Amino acid sequence: MSPHHAPPGLDEFFSNLELFSDALWAGAAAGAMLGVLGVYVLLRNLVFVSAALSQAAGLGVALAFWARAALPGLLGGLDPALGAIAMTLMATVFFVRAHDHHDAHQDAQLGVGYLLGSAGTLAVATRIVSDLADIETLLFGSAVAVLPEDRDALLWTAGAMLLLHSVAWRGFVAISVDGDGARVRGLPVALLEAVLFFSLALGVSVATRVLGALPVFAFSVLPAMAAVKLARNVSEAIWIACGGGIAAATLGYLAAYRFELPVGAAQTLTCLLLLGIASVAELLLERNGHGHRH
Repeated sequence: MSPHHAPPGLDEFFSNLELFSDALWAGAAAGAMLGVLGVYVLLRNLVFVSAALSQAAGLGVALAFWARAALPGLLGGLDPALGAIAMTLMATVFFVRAHDHHDAHQDAQLGVGYLLGSAGTLAVATRIVSDLADIETLLFGSAVAVLPEDRDALLWTAGAMLLLHSVAWRGFVAISVDGDGARVRGLPVALLEAVLFFSLALGVSVATRVLGALPVFAFSVLPAMAAVKLARNVSEAIWIACGGGIAAATLGYLAAYRFELPVGAAQTLTCLLLLGIASVAELLLERNGHGHRH
């Protein structure tokens, strides 16, 4: 950056808000949806599964771009979002089965999955140079603008996921906290788990297609980590994580504009900042004798 170059001011941002509104709406929708899903990710110890899923979604999109270029007659109309959903669903089934069966090699499998997704995406990117900007967005969330159709896809997906979780959250919490107890109470544990993991896979895949793997992983873990430090129970944690995800996405986008940073990196750093603030608040509450229970 030139020493005489002044970074853009926020007044300029708000005067041209219509240019950035699609990206702001998309980020807020992803932050809210993934913030809620992140509470279940933490409850079920699936943090690294979430990381691997975001990379799997990126690989699915990259493969879809490659297929369209390599086989234009047969797959010219293939939507990359379908590649993300398909790859994420397959990875979800594999990782969750290993997690539920307490596989001794689970961490190694997650590591392989994460590396395969990230390295595979980069390798495929060398074969689709014309879509290199899309691949960079997949990995790092570097896009400043979001297409209206991508915004709509995220808004519809987030709306459906939030509606689902507002109706079934008690069942999802029950199977996540005490699966055996949920079975004793007669809850349809298998069905609830299938729906929960499908919602996680769908949310991660659609958000990764639009925003990139880095911010998606951040939204699916960090707002929930901040929420559980402040919440007295799981229901409060869900609300706080939802709001934290929206705040991180919005403030991160503003920071990216103001300081000329990649959007995904700025949103991730904002998530970390909110987590740090929550950690300090938790410490102050404990020192003042206002501890809480989850």
